[in-house]
Amino acid sequence: MEIHSVCLPPKKTTLQKLKHRLSEIFFPDDPLYRFKNQQWCKKLILALQFLFPILQWGPDYNLKLFRSDIISGLTIASLAIPQGISYAKLANLPPIVGLYSSFVPPLIYSILGSSRHLGVGPVSIASLVMGSMLGEAVSYSQDPILYLELAFTATFFAGLFQASLGLLRLGFIIDFLSKATLVGFMAGAAVIVSLQQLKGLLGIVHFTSKMQFIPVMSSVFNQRDEWSWKTVVMGFSFLVFLLTTRQISMRKPKLFWVSAAAPLTSVILSTLIVFCLKSKAHGISIIGHLPKGLNPPSSNMLSFNGPFLAVAIKTGLVTGILSLTEGIAVGRTFAALKNYQVDGNKEMMAIGFMNIAGSCTSCYVTTGSFSRSAVNYNAGAQSAVSNVVMASAVLVTLLFLMPLFYYTPNVILAAIIITAVIGLIDYQAAFRLWKVDKLDFLACSCSFFGVLFISVPLGLAIAVGVSVFKILLHVTRPNTVAMGNIPGTHIYQSLNRYREALRVSSFLILAVESPIYFANSTYLQERILRWIREEEEWIEANNESTLKCIILDMTAVTAIDTSGIDMVCELRKILEKQSLQLVLANPVGSVTEKLHQSKVLESFGLNGLYLTVGEAVADISALWKAQP
Repeated sequence: MEIHSVCLPPKKTTLQKLKHRLSEIFFPDDPLYRFKNQQWCKKLILALQFLFPILQWGPDYNLKLFRSDIISGLTIASLAIPQGISYAKLANLPPIVGLYSSFVPPLIYSILGSSRHLGVGPVSIASLVMGSMLGEAVSYSQDPILYLELAFTATFFAGLFQASLGLLRLGFIIDFLSKATLVGFMAGAAVIVSLQQLKGLLGIVHFTSKMQFIPVMSSVFNQRDEWSWKTVVMGFSFLVFLLTTRQISMRKPKLFWVSAAAPLTSVILSTLIVFCLKSKAHGISIIGHLPKGLNPPSSNMLSFNGPFLAVAIKTGLVTGILSLTEGIAVGRTFAALKNYQVDGNKEMMAIGFMNIAGSCTSCYVTTGSFSRSAVNYNAGAQSAVSNVVMASAVLVTLLFLMPLFYYTPNVILAAIIITAVIGLIDYQAAFRLWKVDKLDFLACSCSFFGVLFISVPLGLAIAVGVSVFKILLHVTRPNTVAMGNIPGTHIYQSLNRYREALRVSSFLILAVESPIYFANSTYLQERILRWIREEEEWIEANNESTLKCIILDMTAVTAIDTSGIDMVCELRKILEKQSLQLVLANPVGSVTEKLHQSKVLESFGLNGLYLTVGEAVADISALWKAQP
């Protein structure tokens, strides 16, 4: 076999290496590639299109696309109006704030956003978290002005955090919210939200403000004397109707409009019933007066001092991360279906700036809603203009139709919320996690039960902690594999995985499947020495040839630090005392360069570094045979 030498990578200065590393961390998608070799005027146009995606697709927009967007915009408006009112109640905010939040943010997103199908507005999870976290510090019923100030301030900080992540290209931070964590968190939040709506479904007046399973269920059964049979009958009737329409649309996607129109239909029918029977419907609580008019400015309500500032910042960060994760995930889901790209960093900036603008116009945290986006997609939306159409419908509602909601019963809002959040319980995803990765399932379970029994933010923190623990476990306890030769080839694979793989006489071939860092270098040294001890015991038990050489396959070792280099040096010395040779095979460029710069390769000699395991075995075996 021809033996190839291991080459060093092309020489680079420290500045070049730093530049390359930073570009890989912050600009993996190379967003500036369009600007290369362009005239300054063209670069200016491209820069404006980059900052405002509407300038990219706007010039090609036509009447045919507008017709599709009008239909989809009006369709999602029929869903957004009742959902906006309902989700505001979930955040312990006045219902009108939910409608305000369905007007300004969609307009901002249509200018800055890169998704064609994202339906923007309030969402259940962010509403729940905001209501839960702010409710622990301030009660809306006791101090509504302070509560509104905190809600708008939290929205401002959420937007500031989201926009900063996009501008600084730090989107990888939200990756710590793994899929497993979100599956458990959303399921737990959906259960808590649904149980909280029993207050409305049963007509209970005095209900706990806590968001844990036991206090909520205790409150339900302790207040049995407050249950209203009229409210129960109306609530469960419309709940069955909403769940039935949802099931119809799930089974037959072409009938998407059935579930999309159901919430508004329910609001209209229930309002008419209460209005017609108002003399006999004393037990059913209603929304009451909602002010007409556009969003009033709220910049004067942003509070950047005082004892509750920390609560507002914490609430803003948590709701900001959750809404950002949901918005980007939803946008990418529908972009993949239509084969176009959604720029994650642009989305962060768009969602961030719309929340900053929203905090100054009486809106609370908004993002891309899955239910609204699904309806938007199925209705045939072609661009972000569908959000403008939806905002226009909300505008007409705010200006002229608010008195019509006076007799809308609160019970119908509870039914709408339960129908919306029930889809967040993805038991199939949890089952897949159990089958594929038990640690991911543990993170999912911790998130679910933490939200259910402890609190929403602590449940999320526990789940993120489990996810980080999993990362640390992989880093500090990497996998090592004993390898053998597949007969008739130069291929070396795991002895445990491939039954046909055979041990090579006098060799122990080990593969390290991770970078070698300070966090795992001691463990790797101990594990490699244990492999050697076990191999010698096996040789003795089976009367095989004496072990002479240990080959470390470093193909998967993508990086090494000074602790890792010291470990390799120490290991070579330990094995040398035992008359064993240590050989390195196929180290990647950066690892080879560091080993060379630290003078470690000199101590290995000519027969200590090979391009492949096969070449190492062939060359060393030939040297042994040549010796007398």
